[in-house]
Amino acid sequence: MAHHRQLLALLADGEFHSGTALAHALGVSRGAVWKTVRALSTQDVEVYAVPGRGYRLPAPVELLHGDTILAQLNPRARRLLNGLEVHDELDSTSQYLLRRAALLPGVRACLAERQTAGRGRRGRAWVSPFGHNIYLSLLWRFEQSPASLSGLSLAAGVAVAQALRALGVQGLGLKWPNDVVWQGRKLAGILIDINGEAGGPCSVVVGVGLNVMMPQTQGALIDQPWTDLNIILGHLIPRNHCASRLLEQLIVTFDEYARKGLAPFLETWRALDTLAGKTVRLQWPQGSATGLAQGVREDGALRLSVNGAMRYYHSGEVSVREAS
Repeated sequence: MAHHRQLLALLADGEFHSGTALAHALGVSRGAVWKTVRALSTQDVEVYAVPGRGYRLPAPVELLHGDTILAQLNPRARRLLNGLEVHDELDSTSQYLLRRAALLPGVRACLAERQTAGRGRRGRAWVSPFGHNIYLSLLWRFEQSPASLSGLSLAAGVAVAQALRALGVQGLGLKWPNDVVWQGRKLAGILIDINGEAGGPCSVVVGVGLNVMMPQTQGALIDQPWTDLNIILGHLIPRNHCASRLLEQLIVTFDEYARKGLAPFLETWRALDTLAGKTVRLQWPQGSATGLAQGVREDGALRLSVNGAMRYYHSGEVSVREAS
């Protein structure tokens, strides 16, 4: 993987580089350069090879660097964060932190250039090509019980929306319980894993997948309408800056949630609610329900009017779609 990243760094400008120049820079043979290019293709990294011109990426790429991300955090977030790791490849940033939670004291964050088994809700795969998007997970400890964190996914949604607004994205919406959408298309998803005793304390890993510049070939694998920052803004956005804004806002939000709960975030969440007033269908392993979505309760539960009776649903394994 070392030569893979070094080669990508050399090609990151999106310009052509000859095999001879790349071999010299890497200290390897031209044949080794070709083998590395072939290996990158197995990681969904497309490299153009043109005889007489050399190699280039379809578009410029910015690789993630931990020091760059940390340098852009505000003092409060930097003080609260105990460690940040950036990996070329992981099965899942959240699974990585969950496996190591007992060994990692304090607040920890993890990013990966590529995930081989990225997860969405209800076991869905999260399409995670190398070097194009943000795959970020944050490990946080709460003194509260797991039951008191039922609204945490909503607060995380507000955090992601606020970070994206700071990057210039307008017209965002939040789809209960944890999707960030733009004009009805999914831009980011949030997945939360909670472990702990019934009475507390507990550890939480929140994973955020954000589409920054999704290749069309990979986007074709997504089973719902989607968009990315490149499409919305019309230009490339520095991924390190994007990762820093996301991480900073998540840290600040979780710190406030630990002290005040969901209340400080409810007004913003309700203003961004894309389901309120719409007929939706909820589905979970044991059944389903169709009704009129009427916002969320103070604890984050969805308020659903079913045949005139108000029912309340927490996120869990519930899937939500607008009813046709």
